[in-house]
Amino acid sequence: MKVTGSPSRATFATTVFGLSALAVASFLVVTAALFALAIWQVNRVFVADILDALSAEAEALLATSDYGEPDALREAIKRLSKKSDTRLYYLSDPSGSKSAGNLASIPPKLAAGTSGGLFKYRYQNGPVSGERTAAGLPVHLKNGGLLVVARDIEVQRALIWWMRLLAFAAFAVIALGGLGLGFLASRSVLSRVDRLTSATRTIMDGDLSGRLPVHGSGDEFDRLSQSVNEMLSRIEHLMHGLKEVSDNIAHDLKTPLNRLRQRAESTLRTAKTQKDLAAGLGQTIEAADEIIKTFNALLLIARLEAGAIEKTKSPVPLARVLSDAAELYEPVAEEAGLSLSVAETADVTLRANRQLIGQAVINLIDNAIKYGRNTSANSTKSGLETPKSGEVTIRLQRREGCAEITVADDGPGISSADRVRAMERFVRLDKSRSLPGTGLGLSLVAAVARLHGGELRLEDNHPGLKAVLSFPL
Repeated sequence: MKVTGSPSRATFATTVFGLSALAVASFLVVTAALFALAIWQVNRVFVADILDALSAEAEALLATSDYGEPDALREAIKRLSKKSDTRLYYLSDPSGSKSAGNLASIPPKLAAGTSGGLFKYRYQNGPVSGERTAAGLPVHLKNGGLLVVARDIEVQRALIWWMRLLAFAAFAVIALGGLGLGFLASRSVLSRVDRLTSATRTIMDGDLSGRLPVHGSGDEFDRLSQSVNEMLSRIEHLMHGLKEVSDNIAHDLKTPLNRLRQRAESTLRTAKTQKDLAAGLGQTIEAADEIIKTFNALLLIARLEAGAIEKTKSPVPLARVLSDAAELYEPVAEEAGLSLSVAETADVTLRANRQLIGQAVINLIDNAIKYGRNTSANSTKSGLETPKSGEVTIRLQRREGCAEITVADDGPGISSADRVRAMERFVRLDKSRSLPGTGLGLSLVAAVARLHGGELRLEDNHPGLKAVLSFPL
């Protein structure tokens, strides 16, 4: 979804800011509830302690005043009322009239009960005007009078008020700080998302070479960008391969198709007998088969590069694959005047597609037999060249965490300048132009190697060519 409006408004609409605001609000609600509970508990304990102290003071007054004798108690209350502005007293006679104390009247809340509590009062002749809060305890005397012992707690309540004010200020700072950090984080995230969006739009416009920016912090955006970039690299490679296939079909198959059509026309035009017609059709069918083989090879390479056979992998004993391929091609090698042997096999099992590994090995052996025949001349009297007997050697080795399949011949080989080009599609070097083939054999082997995370290397065999298939174990 595209967010419209100003950058600030867009920032407020981001998920990061919303989650930050929710986290801050949740924290403040929980903290405020806990703080309110703590203040209530402190206030309750504080009042309870004061009432306990007042109860002890009342017991002491009664004990020192002959256990409540009116005259003695009245003199004690008068004396104490003059000493402090925070200590409050009220003494009434049996008729309810005030006889001593610095409270103007009995708080109705205390006059009717036997338990203490908080009440509001005003100084009778004190230094402070206005209504104040005190905690008091009523004591009913034996003569029917009433003694109220109280303490002014306005200072303590002011302290609690300041505590609340500081708490609210702290909450406000936390809220503003949290929202500010959320805003900054949202701006940062939104900026990176905008860069990612801009890059993706460039890619959507057809530029597959574009990549998502990587910040370098290693966060989730970087990991996402790296994954998408890897995917884009894969897609770019596949699209390049598709373009190659299309170009190859348009360019390299045009000639065989024209040749096929001309041959069919020539057969229809020149065939005089049923035998001539059959011979012409046979040649046409052979040419069509070659084209079909080419198409099948192209389709197989496309499937390999698309990774469409990943689920078909299983443990494959490579030594068995090599022995089967050697047994299959040994008669072909003998017919070509070559010897084919498996010189060395290691005990290696590779998780791979057995059919494709076998196809790759067969292609290498076929190439070694077809192009690796040593045609260096043994000059005869007639001046004709006769092929010398050569050897094709197959090896399987375990080397530095890799399994290496080597197919080597002692033929003319391929120059170092042409080895990379020889693995491209439809590439046929000058010395192989006269031999049958499509130019897809090594390209197919290279695709099989890439599918399994390996590589195909062409090296010098001194003399001849050595094709090395390397697979990580």
